[in-house]
Amino acid sequence: QVQLVESGGGLVQAGGSLSLSCAASGRTFDSITAMAWFRQAPGKEREFVAAIRWIGGRTHYADTVKGRFTISRDNTKNTVYLQMNSLKPEDTAVYYCAAGRPVFMSKVTSDDFGSWGRGTQVTVSS
Repeated sequence: QVQLVESGGGLVQAGGSLSLSCAASGRTFDSITAMAWFRQAPGKEREFVAAIRWIGGRTHYADTVKGRFTISRDNTKNTVYLQMNSLKPEDTAVYYCAAGRPVFMSKVTSDDFGSWGRGTQVTVSS
C-alpha cells in the first residue's frame, strides 16, 4: 500500500497562486508508474486535474487548468507538486493526490489510481 500525504492548500484571492505537495511512501511505491492530482468541488464529481509519469516526467493536464497549473515531481523525495497560478473561483475544491499505473496518460481517470491522499482544501475568493 502506498501512503500519500498532501499539503499546501489554503485561501487565496482570484489571480493568486498556491503550491500543493504530495509526499508518497510505502513498500509498494516502486510499482507506481504515475501520480496525479484530482479535485472535487461541493456537489460535483471528482475530476482529473493533472498527471505525471514517475519515469520520464511526461505530463497531461485537464483543459480547464492547462497553461495555469504545472505538475512536477522530485524522484529523490518521492514527492509530486502542483503549482497553481492565475487561480479562479471555480478552482475551489478539495484537491487529492493519487498514485497508480495508468496505461494512457491522455485518458487517465480516477479508476487508474489505487492509492489516494486525504485531500487538501483550496479556496479561491473572488
